Amino acid sequence: MQDYRSVADAVAEEIRTGALRPGDRLPPQRTFARKYGIAASTATRVYQELARRGLTVGEVGRGTFVRAETTAPAPSPALTEPAGNRIDLELNYPVAPDQSALLAAGLGGLLRPDGLAYALQPVGTAGLPAVQESAADTLARGGWRPDPARVLFAGNGRQAVAAAVTALVPPGGRLGVEELTYPVVKAVAARHGITLVPLTMDDAGLVPEAVAEAHAAAPLHAVYVQPRLHNPLSLTMPAARVAQLAETLLRLGLPAIEDAVWAFLRDELPPLAALAPERTVLIDSLSKRAAPGLTLGFVVAPAALSGALSSALRSGGWSPMRFALEAAHRWQQDGVLATLVAAKQQEATERQKLAARHLDGFDIRSDPRSYHCWWRLPRPWRAETFVAAAARHGIGVVPAAAFTTGRGHAPNALRLGLASPRPDVLAQALTTLAALARTSPEGLVSD
Repeated sequence: MQDYRSVADAVAEEIRTGALRPGDRLPPQRTFARKYGIAASTATRVYQELARRGLTVGEVGRGTFVRAETTAPAPSPALTEPAGNRIDLELNYPVAPDQSALLAAGLGGLLRPDGLAYALQPVGTAGLPAVQESAADTLARGGWRPDPARVLFAGNGRQAVAAAVTALVPPGGRLGVEELTYPVVKAVAARHGITLVPLTMDDAGLVPEAVAEAHAAAPLHAVYVQPRLHNPLSLTMPAARVAQLAETLLRLGLPAIEDAVWAFLRDELPPLAALAPERTVLIDSLSKRAAPGLTLGFVVAPAALSGALSSALRSGGWSPMRFALEAAHRWQQDGVLATLVAAKQQEATERQKLAARHLDGFDIRSDPRSYHCWWRLPRPWRAETFVAAAARHGIGVVPAAAFTTGRGHAPNALRLGLASPRPDVLAQALTTLAALARTSPEGLVSD
């Protein structure tokens, strides 16, 4: 007679190898008992054991299903080498408590056969008028709401950025960017033969005079800028600086690509697009508000640029999926996105408190509502050396060189993404990094 635990082990192995996938339904217990040649009572104990291990979940009236893995792996002990598990402070995807339940509740209608058949049809870059209306509500902030007719859609935020860059800047053209900028823009520019022109920043963000000077030296085709919660610096431009930048763009007749992907965390502030709507292409996305696995990019296009942007989205293969459009529409209408935004704003504040506590005494720049912070490392550490040392402790961080434009030396700094790990894992990682920073690189034992 088989022990119920050995049968549970066999099922667990099928789940581990992918033979049984998350969401797969296990057979009724009587059928399961016949398959494995065990008593019905033993099958009951197997199902209880699988649930105890967190591998399955029972739903009344529906059956037992393989459970999706939703918890992060347990962290390695601090300051051990090498680490068995990796803590990711590179990618930055915020998750709110009960997020999956909230999102699932809004998808019920789409999962009916008729709803799914509709949601899986192709759709254009302008989506549908009702979806444009709800998208305008999603993007509204600080008293500003875009004209719904000006909203276009991409598969994700990165595609929206790529489409805007390629629509506004021809191969061989010049794109002004902040001296520290989003790495995807660097990759898009390199792929399309676009020259990036680094523009000076100060503690208030991009310096408008630097835009005018660069444009006078050799005409720019556009400027890419992150006025709110800049990645990686977490800077937010004061209102006066945003107004100065808008005036400069209007005076020079220069278009701007405004990356607003993180701006939902500061939704009391209007965008640059509110002050220079005819010169600003605003980019946003769904993944930070909702979940990274269901992506949707937003492009708010001035009327004069709408055709070029729509063409760039289509030719790049960056058109949206109707399923994502319909999901975003329903989540906006049901208030799910507003609930998630509020929860993630609060979560960002709590995580910044963790960072402030565990990195106290170091040169950290951030915003209380941001999900990342900028760490100027203490001497004698160099960023690349520290990244390698952190990796030996199982922690991934991003060096300043990933964000640097131009040929100058990258700052001796890191960006820490605070969103992805569980709070207890994040606290442990920050403790480990702080302890590491207080040592000397020469004092580390090499393999």
